[in-house]
Amino acid sequence: MKVEKAVVPVAGLGTRFLPATKAIPKEMLTIVDRPTIQYIVEEVVSSGIKEVVLVTASGKSAIENHFDYSFELETFLAQKGKLGLLKEVKHISNLIDVVSVRQKEPLGLGHAVMVTEPVVGREPFVVVLGDDLVDAKVPCVYQMLKNVFDKYQESVVAVQKVPLEERHRYGIVEGEEIEEGIYRVDRMIEKPESGTTTSDLAVIGRYIVRPEIYDCLNRTLPGVGGEIQLTDALEVLRKERALYAYEFQGKRFDAGDKLGYLQATVNFALEHHEIGGRFRQYLRDLVAGFER
Repeated sequence: MKVEKAVVPVAGLGTRFLPATKAIPKEMLTIVDRPTIQYIVEEVVSSGIKEVVLVTASGKSAIENHFDYSFELETFLAQKGKLGLLKEVKHISNLIDVVSVRQKEPLGLGHAVMVTEPVVGREPFVVVLGDDLVDAKVPCVYQMLKNVFDKYQESVVAVQKVPLEERHRYGIVEGEEIEEGIYRVDRMIEKPESGTTTSDLAVIGRYIVRPEIYDCLNRTLPGVGGEIQLTDALEVLRKERALYAYEFQGKRFDAGDKLGYLQATVNFALEHHEIGGRFRQYLRDLVAGFER
């Protein structure tokens, strides 16, 4: 089976960034010179994905507009001779085909995936969270596809090790390491309470799932927070067929959190081709000023 579609849930209200997100989707908050969602879409495109399915809600039209063709803007840039910016704008609109599906009620990540079934159909697909950024030489989704899915043809979740005191914030995986960085999952727990697991493998916002996940979601009852959790549906799937976890190579940033967003901004600013060198010098001068 070949994976050609990516589901990107972007229906959340972004309350952790209020008041900035009162009128602007959190996925459109800028990291250096690109909105968060563009980093996500560029990752899946670089991984060979052919179509993105956005799970949206009211007030999220700015995301769809960002990837649409803008005749007025392109004409203006061409007339002004701003060819570099024109090239960048055209790059965005030509990235990939984008389809939108509405999640009418905020019933959880699992529910957000459920509503995509009429569009995705009976084929495997990627789920990428719109505020989870991974900076890696090889795109995280590509690593999961080539190192695990293409070999085993079973569902895969991306994981990273987290401090024990932070496990309650994540879905946690328990399992046996069968190859370096690849685990066969024995159990998944959504936001476990203290003392319920010894594992430090936390699921981050990258999943490759077989189409059977839809059947499992339809049989999954509301869990943590009264929502339908994708982690719970994956636990149902795991009992019926193999499920793998992959410890990816790269740096992950939770751009839906204020500190994580700032860390991502600094990281990508340091790597930026235009301002990276000057920004690095600014940070050095800033640190030197504190040490005086």
